[in-house]
Amino acid sequence: MLALACPAWGQELRPYIISGDSIQESLTGSPGDPARGRKLIVERTNTCILCHSGPFPEEKFQGDLAPNLSGAGSRWTAGQLRLRLVDASRLNPETIMPSYYKVDGLERVAANFRGKPILSAEQIEDIVAYLATLRE
Repeated sequence: MLALACPAWGQELRPYIISGDSIQESLTGSPGDPARGRKLIVERTNTCILCHSGPFPEEKFQGDLAPNLSGAGSRWTAGQLRLRLVDASRLNPETIMPSYYKVDGLERVAANFRGKPILSAEQIEDIVAYLATLRE
């Protein structure tokens, strides 16, 4: 179980348990909101579509460095999606995907972002909820 300081949100990172290739339990204890999750994915500030493409016809420029998000809910369970968002490097140490809910062991982090996760637990759950709806 991990519990780390999280000054960005005024609380500790919520504890989670990695089981195999997933984090089975919600970081918040409740499901996220798929509509908020979709909005987070297409916002350029979160960088998802900088690398990923998907069912976002309103977005002209989408990435091609990472898997297409179409059908993500068919390829991965909610727990697998959650771990990929929390810390993809646990699955692939060479990944270029950021660890969105990790503050320790990171390199080349700008001073104003040190000790802060990229996404909150609620945002992680919202994105998981949206990606889980994407079925082919």
